[in-house]
Amino acid sequence: MDALSALPLLVKAAILGIVEGLTEFLPISSTGHLILAGSLLGWHDEKAKVFQIAIQTGAMAAVIWYYRRRIAAVLTGLTSDARARRFALNVLIGFLPAAVLGVLFASSIKAVLFKPVPVAIAFVVGGFIILWVEARQRRSNAPARIAQVDDLTHLDALKLGLAQAFALIPGTSRSGATIIGGMLFGLSRAAATEFSFFLAIPTLVGAGVYDTWKYRALLGVSDLPLFAVGLVTAFLSALACVHWLIRYVSRHDFVPFAWYRIGFGVLLLITAWTGVIRWSD
Repeated sequence: MDALSALPLLVKAAILGIVEGLTEFLPISSTGHLILAGSLLGWHDEKAKVFQIAIQTGAMAAVIWYYRRRIAAVLTGLTSDARARRFALNVLIGFLPAAVLGVLFASSIKAVLFKPVPVAIAFVVGGFIILWVEARQRRSNAPARIAQVDDLTHLDALKLGLAQAFALIPGTSRSGATIIGGMLFGLSRAAATEFSFFLAIPTLVGAGVYDTWKYRALLGVSDLPLFAVGLVTAFLSALACVHWLIRYVSRHDFVPFAWYRIGFGVLLLITAWTGVIRWSD
């Protein structure tokens, strides 16, 4: 850990950017991995927390780029296309629960839960929830009530937004909560995954802008290269991850991610309790 702590700050920024991009859209919790990576790197002060949230905007830029034609069609169709208006309203409805709860409780959550051990516990609990939902899907063997995101109702969007709000607990996984919640509510795996991408755009861009503005006193012009490195590396790694995940969900379930969460979480708890690794809060 001492060797990792001694790395130049720009290298730490690049590492965290890659971690953010690779984990943001997988059901394994990007925030949890960033907290753990920040602890290992010895960079976990208030500025580091702002950085970790701000670079989520880079991952969102990857989604915007990947779906640029779909997003452009929705924006240009807001005044003339009822389906475009319904889709945009669904994203807004889904965004609101996490936005409201985040503003109300974010500071308390950061103070209590932004620590390695609570993250590890959330990893394990979330892993067992994914296993339960996947087993339930196999037993029912029924066709999904909603096969495409355009078929979502406003109530469906609200339910998905409430599911996403559970990800305010670090280690839960925003994408995981939205996708698994969507599957419970009758969405196909592909539809739940795709809507989680679109729902992430206002959620994480909003969180990044809000936190950066709220803690702007901690930041200066000298921090611009740091944030630029984190944003660019998050964008590139997220772009690769989104492309891969869309192909993955068409043929596979999320059971491997569940076992990864459980194994990784248990390993973190063992290292914390035995003192093998001294995790920093």
